[in-house]
Amino acid sequence: MAHTLFITFGTRPEAIKMAPVVLELRRRERFRVVTCLTGQHREMLDQVVEGFSLPIDHDLNIMRQRQSLGHITSAVLDGIDPLLEAEKPDLVMVHGDTTTTFAAALAAYYRMVPVAHVEAGLRTDNIYSPFPEEMNRRLADRLADIYYAPTAAARKALLAEGASPERIVVTGNTVIDALLATASTPAPPWETKLARALERPGPKVLVTVHRRESWGTPMERVAQAIKRVSEQSPKITFLFPIHLNPAVRDVFRGALDTVRQVVFTEPLPYRSFVHLMKAADVVITDSGGIQEEAPTLGKPVLVMRDTTERPEGIEAGTARLVGTDGDVIARELLLLLTDRSAYERMANAVNPYGDGHAAERIADHLEYRFGLRTTPPADFSGYTP
Repeated sequence: MAHTLFITFGTRPEAIKMAPVVLELRRRERFRVVTCLTGQHREMLDQVVEGFSLPIDHDLNIMRQRQSLGHITSAVLDGIDPLLEAEKPDLVMVHGDTTTTFAAALAAYYRMVPVAHVEAGLRTDNIYSPFPEEMNRRLADRLADIYYAPTAAARKALLAEGASPERIVVTGNTVIDALLATASTPAPPWETKLARALERPGPKVLVTVHRRESWGTPMERVAQAIKRVSEQSPKITFLFPIHLNPAVRDVFRGALDTVRQVVFTEPLPYRSFVHLMKAADVVITDSGGIQEEAPTLGKPVLVMRDTTERPEGIEAGTARLVGTDGDVIARELLLLLTDRSAYERMANAVNPYGDGHAAERIADHLEYRFGLRTTPPADFSGYTP
């Protein structure tokens, strides 16, 4: 009888990073894989599901306008509990640091179902930065039985908190699996506005900003930094797929709509976004996943946050933490775009986050755990801090 794996995700980043795992497990046909979409995000999440042709067995569709964290948590708990009762999984798999991740792990705990946490062990050591992601990840790790840590540093953090070594597998990050597979496909046709922007002479800067702790004043400072750089260097083009959240749109549209060098687009399908990242020269972001993706493509990353749970990239030199001070962002961005040696140092630094085989290691380990193979997978050893 096949063992049942209940895999849940609710946001675009989770779907991107869990897609390789779902597809690898289904390819092997040694498990019954049940997927549950919570719908914490909607349109941007649906793009990824469609792009990877992910089979979805259950869709909770919980998203509401201006939804609260309390709504997300309670809706995921209420939605997943009866599914766990009906599907009777042998293991629940969650990913990363979203409220879906924590609530799904808690629902599994209430049903006494073991939890495997993909991308476990990332830490900033500040429970309010990023908020609420840092605490979501910590709570999910407390509830987990299996830890799929992306790096040796994540494993070290888990061990420091008392996790059993035999429950930790260092896999690399599954986002690199998704990225490399997507980057190898042909570039999609661009919408007219974006195609014209890419044809402009001069450097291209890809911008993504969305995190909750960036709302308000921090975003206003980022917008002013972009405006300042545009004024100082008219040949720079900012490519800005803007998040759907009104808290993001109101700030950036209000400040930058009249700036010619800033080209806004709607959120892009993942394939289009990867190829846009390939076309850019520099990435400025507050995203976690992009800190891992951009270096794989040789793109320097300026991280517009005060803390990061991905310090490996900072240590390796692929990313630089610049906070949300407008003067610092403008200065560091102009340095990268005017100093070739500074640019090359970051662009050519070794990416510490994965080799494209994380999903295989996870599937190997699950087969080992359930007695379907005799040897455990080897840890990812691409980077040792």
